[in-house]
Amino acid sequence: MTISLKSMRYFNTALAHGSIAQAADELNIAASAVSAAIDQVEAHFQLKLVNRFRSRGIFATASGKVIERKFACLLDDFEALLAEGAELKQAYRGELKIGYYAPIAPAFLPDVLISLTGPEFDVMFSLEECDNVQAQEGLLAGEYDAILFVSDGALPQVDYDMLIEAPAYCLMPENHALARQSAVTLQDLAEQNLVVLNRPVASDYYKKLFEHAGQTPKRIAYANSTEMVRSMVGVGHGVAVLNMFPATDISYSGHRLCARPIADVLPSLTLSLGYDKTNPRRIVSRLANELRTYFESEAGQAHVMPH
Repeated sequence: MTISLKSMRYFNTALAHGSIAQAADELNIAASAVSAAIDQVEAHFQLKLVNRFRSRGIFATASGKVIERKFACLLDDFEALLAEGAELKQAYRGELKIGYYAPIAPAFLPDVLISLTGPEFDVMFSLEECDNVQAQEGLLAGEYDAILFVSDGALPQVDYDMLIEAPAYCLMPENHALARQSAVTLQDLAEQNLVVLNRPVASDYYKKLFEHAGQTPKRIAYANSTEMVRSMVGVGHGVAVLNMFPATDISYSGHRLCARPIADVLPSLTLSLGYDKTNPRRIVSRLANELRTYFESEAGQAHVMPH
């Protein structure tokens, strides 16, 4: 048994609406034809791909989300081929779903996405902040087209492009005594109150830095957002160890901040783009190219402390 493009389209349209009846209305066909297409796809893969509820509509299973994403790639390529054959301009279309575990993603991702707008694009962006594991699991489950994440803890099934390595640095108020130094050490920091970014991967990484150096830092506060850490540092609650810079040295609370490199030899964190590299949608390939170009540029390099 083979699956036709028509069945793929019926299947994806039904899941997009969460309703067989609404899909039938959009496609201008009988609801039974949509239902039959779903049955055909499930029979072909011998998997339960859709949960049907009388009052709530239909929802994809985890396997169904994977199939839906693969069908979207095939349909996207087919539509792009037709568009190119007819010399149409809209080769990039549809929703682009990006999950990100990258605390300063707001400092660069909007700029990069500007390059995916304009007359040749018909793209809706959907951006979701998540933790490092959620991002990867979401990519594998088809919830995201691409993810920004720390690949030092990458799952083996996730394909990715490394974008930039970000060494640790110390963030402090502009008038802090350590700001007079060109660099600081972990021993210097162990004597300071520390504001810790309490996010998966990050908090363990910072803890291991001090353990490796045989230091036990004071801790005064934990915060699960980079901007809260920066604001706590700005008003004088302590110093922080972070890995990437936003485009400003002013915190949300309006205080000026200062960054200094850490002299100790420390491992960096690696920001990467995860996506299906074997059969990516055209818009995802374009996103990957734009991000690689950005982080090779002076603007991208400005987000990390020079080695």
